[in-house]
Parts: sequence; structure tokens; C-alpha cells
Amino acid sequence: MDIQLKHGLLDVCVLAAIKGEDSYGYKIIKDMKPYIELSESTLYTILKRLEAAKMLTVRSAEHGGRLRKYYHITESGLRRIEDFKEDWQEITAIYQFVTREDETHE
Repeated sequence: MDIQLKHGLLDVCVLAAIKGEDSYGYKIIKDMKPYIELSESTLYTILKRLEAAKMLTVRSAEHGGRLRKYYHITESGLRRIEDFKEDWQEITAIYQFVTREDETHE
């Protein structure tokens, strides 16, 4: 898969994981696990990229005697999810076009 496309898909997946409520790294990985495997190092790279793009904010709070970073989706992050949904319709149409001959040859 094209690396840029994969980055974009993973970014949207992480945003979707925190869309409903603020979350932290381990919980994001756990929530995504039924759908996609994501290592901690990959997740934290994505989180830093999304923070730099102002699609999420970060706050620290004490939990069990340790500081935990919580991630919150911004309006920009919510827009990115909506843009992805619109883009996905176009991608689906392209996929149907590309695979149309496969259906007639089966």
C-alpha cells in the first residue's frame, strides 16, 4: 500500500478512536485492536503528527500516581473525519471501476 495513503488512513482511524471521548495511548490501541493492529511507536508518531496539525490537543492528568496524556479531538480533526467520509465515496467508486472487469471474468 502507498505509504502516504496508509498514513492518511491511520490518522483518520486514530481521530475516530478519540472522537467520542478523550483518550490515552493504551486505550486507543485497545479500542482499535479489533479493526487494526497498531504498535505504540506508530501510534505516538501519529499522535504527534495530529497534534502538530492541530487536529487534536493534549493534556496531562494524574492517574494512579503517574501523569497520563489525554488526547482530545479538535474541530479540525472532526472536519478531517468528515472529509475522509466524502473521499471514501470517491475511492469506492474508483475501486468499482477498476474491478468491474474482474466481475465479468468470474
